Amino acid sequence: MLADGGGVWGVGCGRVRDRYRASVIGGRQSEINLTTPTPHTPLPTPYNRHMLSDTRLPKPDTRRKAIYAAVKRIPRGRVATYGQIATIAGLDGHARQVGYALHDLPGGSDIPWHRVINARGEISPRSAGDSHELQRMLLEAEGVEFDLAGRVALNRYRWSGGKR
Repeated sequence: MLADGGGVWGVGCGRVRDRYRASVIGGRQSEINLTTPTPHTPLPTPYNRHMLSDTRLPKPDTRRKAIYAAVKRIPRGRVATYGQIATIAGLDGHARQVGYALHDLPGGSDIPWHRVINARGEISPRSAGDSHELQRMLLEAEGVEFDLAGRVALNRYRWSGGKR
């Protein structure tokens, strides 16, 4: 907390705070520079190290295990959304973490990654490769149907699981 009670500032905000104050006091909004490093930035200590991580989330390896366990529970012929898996894994609101975890799966994994799609019922586009085509082929082989726009009818194929 600032000595003047002005609020909580994270690591690396010293110079930004000072420039913001100068701009508000001087009335010059264009002076704010959010990218300038500061020599006054405090280094991590045992007292402020908590500012460097999100304490609401479990540790990364625990997160991945929970995500993989949730994905393994999706039955053949059903799909789940990234957000749905995040919620089941205890990571509500962190759907991207599911995508990152599935992207990092080693080849030959027994986790059915292809059963996870986006909230619109579509296979999420990839930046490279043809794994989106493989995903569609694997889902179709399990009996999941796509409409002409390439979407899965979530009201028909969405896995309703989640409770243990």
